[in-house]
Amino acid sequence: MTFRYPSVLTIAGSDSGGGAGIQADIKTISALGCYATSAITAITVQNTLGVTGIHSVPAEIVRDQIKAVMDDISPNVIKIGMIHTKELAIIIAQTLQQYPTTAIIFDPVMVAASGDVLIEDETINVLKERLFPLASLITPNIEEAAILSGMMIRSVTDMKEAAQRILQTNCKAILLKAGNLQDDSIFDLYLDDSGKEILFKSDYITTDNIHGAGCTLSAAIASYIATGYEIEEAIKYAHNYIHQAIEQGKDVITGNGKGPLNHFYNPQKLIKNKIL
Repeated sequence: MTFRYPSVLTIAGSDSGGGAGIQADIKTISALGCYATSAITAITVQNTLGVTGIHSVPAEIVRDQIKAVMDDISPNVIKIGMIHTKELAIIIAQTLQQYPTTAIIFDPVMVAASGDVLIEDETINVLKERLFPLASLITPNIEEAAILSGMMIRSVTDMKEAAQRILQTNCKAILLKAGNLQDDSIFDLYLDDSGKEILFKSDYITTDNIHGAGCTLSAAIASYIATGYEIEEAIKYAHNYIHQAIEQGKDVITGNGKGPLNHFYNPQKLIKNKIL
């Protein structure tokens, strides 16, 4: 009898501070019992205080990383994070078009928790035109959704309008993350191209330890899909996972700024699925 691990490929930037990007993705995927593979798009110089440098990986190397993983390991799901140049966006889109049956969760990383801008302006249109149509789900946060929709977002009503605007860019579905809305409750809004709308609610947790929360949520969604859940159910479980990861890490000091989540508050064993 032989087995296979449910696997996820994360295409994202490296965070030297370990809280976001590839590092957060690999921690999340592993904590949820899946096998993590990666293609690094950029090397960032950052810690809990912010980002002070970004070095882009050559587009051809990113392409070859993706192909090396896809052609051998064949991950169940692809999660995309930081793509900060037009050249990277184009070559990643061209490469992923060769694997049309693999689900893609795209977190269009534009702004870090520290407020640092992580993407070139001319890249945004390329993301909309080339990558949004390939994604099963995109997961922008409030700041990113404001950029993509061209409007300020201050309420749940604004979230719904912004999500509707973003869906018009050939998205299949969007999860608008409201992690930075200061209130007693946090709302994440799901909307797809069939008109289905789901509002996910959780209690607001008072803490500065939210660095990498967006990366973690999208990686968790990808992981739950890889283990067999449908997208809406995967979002529900991922929503609970990130809430607990923030809760369990809220009182830990890591550095002098915005700390990471506790990704391993309840780690799962690596899942082994029988091969029929």
